[in-house]
Amino acid sequence: MILKSVALSQFRNYSDLYLEFDRGTNIFYGDNAQGKTNLLESIYVSGTTRSHKGSKDRELIKFGEEEAHIRTVVEKMEKEYQIDMHIKKARSKGIAINKVPIKKASELFGILNIVFFSPEDLNMIKNGPAERRRFLDFELCQLDKVYLFQLMKYHKALAQRNKLLKDIQFRPDLRDTLPVWDMQLAEYGKKIIASRQNFVGRLNEIVHGIHKKISGGKEELFLSYEPDVEEMQFEEALVKNQEKDLKFGMTSVGPHRDDMCFLDHNIDIRRFGSQGQQRSCALSLKLSEIELVKSSIHETPVLILDDVLSELDSSRQNFLLNSIHDIQTVITCTGLDEFVKNRFEINKVFKVVNGTVKAENSF
Repeated sequence: MILKSVALSQFRNYSDLYLEFDRGTNIFYGDNAQGKTNLLESIYVSGTTRSHKGSKDRELIKFGEEEAHIRTVVEKMEKEYQIDMHIKKARSKGIAINKVPIKKASELFGILNIVFFSPEDLNMIKNGPAERRRFLDFELCQLDKVYLFQLMKYHKALAQRNKLLKDIQFRPDLRDTLPVWDMQLAEYGKKIIASRQNFVGRLNEIVHGIHKKISGGKEELFLSYEPDVEEMQFEEALVKNQEKDLKFGMTSVGPHRDDMCFLDHNIDIRRFGSQGQQRSCALSLKLSEIELVKSSIHETPVLILDDVLSELDSSRQNFLLNSIHDIQTVITCTGLDEFVKNRFEINKVFKVVNGTVKAENSF
């Protein structure tokens, strides 16, 4: 899979921009707050319909403008796809694939497969379970449209059930309708649990070997999926916790409370690992994500590294750089020193200054 080009109009701090990418390593460097991450954000939006920073659509539009456009060209399995995105302040975004408008944003998933690695991801291990669930859902949604459908249906049913739980406090007669939402929640929730269980199992087979290399053979990393409730016990748990849910006005059990555990010789790295161990785990996880995508779709994803190298020590930097020589990569950084020092092959270099991007000679 190759990201061929991106064209931006009135997106963030870019008025008009057209970029062509090399099939190898593309580096965007410059001072902070110049627009490097905005460029990566546009690629992420092209693949997923949403910002990796959680920004609302109106926040993606350049200040003073009413709309923005992103046009991305992707080559996948020897076929070219043009993704056009029309972002509006007051209405839902319009999306077209090869100039044919799509009705559902979910139709876009899977065309541009991305592995996105930012400094925030380095804290995924020690932070709360919401970030680890986001990691699971992001990759599963890219690889499996059925999972994406189930996840959307689950969250819709969850929102409806939570609203009903609050309404029942004022209208007790509505309690008879609660089993309807319990059935829907259990129907989709059980499928989500099964998919996550399978995904973590596949990921575990890959991550163990990668982490062993990163740690120089000193650590043995194993992942385990921690469902909030077991698949076949979900409906029973909803009934059992009904009084509690009514009291607090929210659903207290289900895959929206799942987690993932990282173990080294049965030690929980989330709680007892050093910062170095936690960062190595995050790095192993991202590199494993690449391999899992390769084995699942028989294509390499596009790797996006947003100023990650500055957050890693030299040994982890070297391991990361040596691991990505066969994959198209888009990297942002403040300077090129680390690449020169490591004699890392650079195919294309761009300098970013205040919303302008200038191609330079690689070296």
